[in-house]
Amino acid sequence: MTDHDRLRSAVTGQPPLTGRLEPWLADVLADPTACADLLERFGSPVNLIDPAPLARNAAELVRAGAERGVEVRVRFARKANKALALVDAALGAGHGVDVASQAELAQVLETGAPPERIILSAAVKPTGLLELAVRSGVTISLDTAGELDAVAALATASGRVAPVAPRVAPRPGAGIAPTRFGELAGRWRDALGAGPLEGVEVVGLHVHLGGYRAADRVVALAECLDLVDHLVAAGHRPAMVDLGGGVPMSYLDDEAEWADFWTALREPHPREQLTWRDRRLETVYPYWQTPVRGEWLGTVLDAPLPDTGTTASVALRRRGLALQLEPGRALLDGCGATLASVAFVKTRSDGVPLVGLEMNRTQCRSTSDDFLVGAYCVEDELILARRLHFPHGVAAGDVLVLVNTGGYLMHILESASHQIPLARNLVRGPDGFALDRIDSANHEQPRPR
Repeated sequence: MTDHDRLRSAVTGQPPLTGRLEPWLADVLADPTACADLLERFGSPVNLIDPAPLARNAAELVRAGAERGVEVRVRFARKANKALALVDAALGAGHGVDVASQAELAQVLETGAPPERIILSAAVKPTGLLELAVRSGVTISLDTAGELDAVAALATASGRVAPVAPRVAPRPGAGIAPTRFGELAGRWRDALGAGPLEGVEVVGLHVHLGGYRAADRVVALAECLDLVDHLVAAGHRPAMVDLGGGVPMSYLDDEAEWADFWTALREPHPREQLTWRDRRLETVYPYWQTPVRGEWLGTVLDAPLPDTGTTASVALRRRGLALQLEPGRALLDGCGATLASVAFVKTRSDGVPLVGLEMNRTQCRSTSDDFLVGAYCVEDELILARRLHFPHGVAAGDVLVLVNTGGYLMHILESASHQIPLARNLVRGPDGFALDRIDSANHEQPRPR
């Protein structure tokens, strides 16, 4: 096997951040020829997906609640990855799905998902989307009191009762930033305080918070529980509080690598450029953090609620409420990787070595600064902003693997700009990799190289 048809090992960024490998991906990487064959057949890049880790990750959250007597309901945030195999995995493990658009909702309904296991959390809901949601009976997260009126009118006109979960915007302060999602609790008390409304049933409350701070969730939960008490007194019957996403995970096992990375980037006069044009990384996902998933949720449930001294878990149990979560990245930890072909190796006009990949910048990128991927005619159009080290060399035809890209990195910003086809999504099964259903309807034949 020559250097041109194998995946070269031990490639690292400078300074290194060693991504954690799931056993399934280690098995895939053990056969570089098979990786190259997938790219030859389906084009570059391709997304590899193994849904199996999703059930394990969700079980951590359910277990953390069960240990404290709280029912935890998990709804997979589908915006984190469009592959239908992951919807199947969530439903197959007894969980549900969080959808954020009409297409996402229609596709999930087509899988036969029970409506009671679907929540629509889109911030903007056109009439067609609301009509489909009301008709299908899924829970609707209401972002405004105006949406409450619209849903009530649609449901009443069709002789239905729509399950709804008003989205509560926690009061800013105590570390909680102002949010554009939801309405203040007082606004919902005004809208719902007179009792049940025709056409809707308040099945719970919903929250959408940025970041990962457990303390923010505790404050938000306290506000929701206070509103629950007002709603129950008015005749409503909420059964859950939904804290949305923001469940932390960690891509790295080595805390020291994470610390060294930031120490090197903050050196006032580094010996060499560590990022493209000394680019500052301002908004980066915390690739190493602790606690994560189940342990993190335990800190939320064990925390005393403000002004009560009662822990969150006790407060939920006393009211007979379930806690619902909508993780994306945290559920998809270990579920995916992205392969791309090396197109060329060259030097910049000043001698800086460059490696070109067959992919555009949107095909492996989050909304953060750490991934910058590209095939456009722009100087800063990059795969990674970091300097990379190839101890065994690199050449056109090699395969580059970006590990653990299943959560957001594959799809959140993908674009077919320049009419470059979107990456194919291949699902790992007992007989190897096959196109996910999201692709197979439109791409029945392999894409020519």
